[in-house]
Amino acid sequence: MTRHLPVILFLLPLCLAINLPVIGLKHREWCRPLVITIVIGMVLVSIANLVGVLHTGTIHYAFGGWAAPVGIEWVADGLASVMTVALSLVALVCVIFLSSVLFPYLGSRIVPFYILVLLLIASLIGMVFAGDLFNLFVFLEVSALCAYALVGLAGGKALVAGFRYLILGTFGASLYLLGVGYLYAETGTLNMADLALRVPPLVGSKAIAVGVLFMFIGLGIKMALVPLHGWLPDAYTYAPDRVSPMLASLVTKVALYGWIRIMFWVLGAHAVVYQIPVLFLVGLLGAVAALVGAFLALSQENIKRMFAYGGLSHIGLVLVGISLGNQTGFAGGVFYLLNDAVMQAGLFFWAGAIIHLYGVRNIEDLTRLHGGAGWMSVALVVIALSMIGIPPTGGFFGKWYIILGALEAQNYLAIAAVLIATLLTLAYFLKLFERVFRERSVEQPPLIREVPLAVRVSLGATSVAVIVLGLMSDHIVSFLLKTAIPPGL
Repeated sequence: MTRHLPVILFLLPLCLAINLPVIGLKHREWCRPLVITIVIGMVLVSIANLVGVLHTGTIHYAFGGWAAPVGIEWVADGLASVMTVALSLVALVCVIFLSSVLFPYLGSRIVPFYILVLLLIASLIGMVFAGDLFNLFVFLEVSALCAYALVGLAGGKALVAGFRYLILGTFGASLYLLGVGYLYAETGTLNMADLALRVPPLVGSKAIAVGVLFMFIGLGIKMALVPLHGWLPDAYTYAPDRVSPMLASLVTKVALYGWIRIMFWVLGAHAVVYQIPVLFLVGLLGAVAALVGAFLALSQENIKRMFAYGGLSHIGLVLVGISLGNQTGFAGGVFYLLNDAVMQAGLFFWAGAIIHLYGVRNIEDLTRLHGGAGWMSVALVVIALSMIGIPPTGGFFGKWYIILGALEAQNYLAIAAVLIATLLTLAYFLKLFERVFRERSVEQPPLIREVPLAVRVSLGATSVAVIVLGLMSDHIVSFLLKTAIPPGL
């Protein structure tokens, strides 16, 4: 039974997405509770899968009985299992938030909306478990198509942002697929485990170098790596406020996971492709992204755009960690990736709530929150402390382990990038806090709005999660070191 859990985890949202049009034909009101129930089921199955992997080892599931490398294989190892638990938990909180009465009722569009959400979640699960490069592409594109539609759902500027996302995303997917073609032409296989045996002797090949370059540029666009991030700020800013948290916390993070999987489980931990040290290049790109993203966030006035650029900076920090070439840095980078998924969800929960409760989209208007959003302000402070890296939050310990890995590797450029990005993050949150907690004149009494239960649950869950991740950081990182480290690192 344990070996079937990855497939069950994928089929739960997929089967409901297939049946939802029939269910919603007469009972639209069933959509929300059914989706929440299914995602709760995903959380339970993902935890059972993780426990199963711990007891029995890596699960290799061959579809149709055709063993790899001929057949399609899914691989549930320690890293994939941890990622699916995090993905399911964050998806559950996001689904609770997007179902809030805070947002306008979708009417007849509620059924296709939830179908897109379910297909997005299912395709992200497929990406995590995919054991070959082509199936990773398939699920990458299914998730992207759902994301394009969800971004454009708001209409107006969101349609333009969604169309730009579509163009750049399609270009990225084409580059990735072209790179896969180069590797297949040179090695004759698409299975990652088989490629890991065939690629190392060919690292001096121009075809391998070009293929890897195309694949990394394609995935770089998908995960919005600076300077390939042009689609992200507008997409997250103009996307429906109920959708932004799921896009920010899951879509780019799973694309980043795909990059990590290929880089370490296909090319090898210390690959040198056509005389180019891959880890050094990744670390350099990560440092640039960490600094540029934080600097651009500091210059923003729109709240959602500020948080979007902050997310770009944290993608860079994850890359800095995994590029250090040692287990401490890799575990720190993965741990920070898990934290960033939670933090991004929390920030966009907060942004969506204040937009609909107080009509605030820009930083200069935040003064109207003073005295009227105390509970939400506390949630913002907790998540911001984790973004900045203040103990005992998970964000602090993620950066701590990345710095420890950098010290171990004697990479002082990485340490400087982490510290400078942290200072810039502190600066843009101080800019935010200065408005939120500014004293108001008696002529301008604060607005007071009742926060819906779904928003309280979502913000409360993410606030508690960043603290729990911090308090449990030693156990989580130790677990990652034992079960999720790539071979040869």
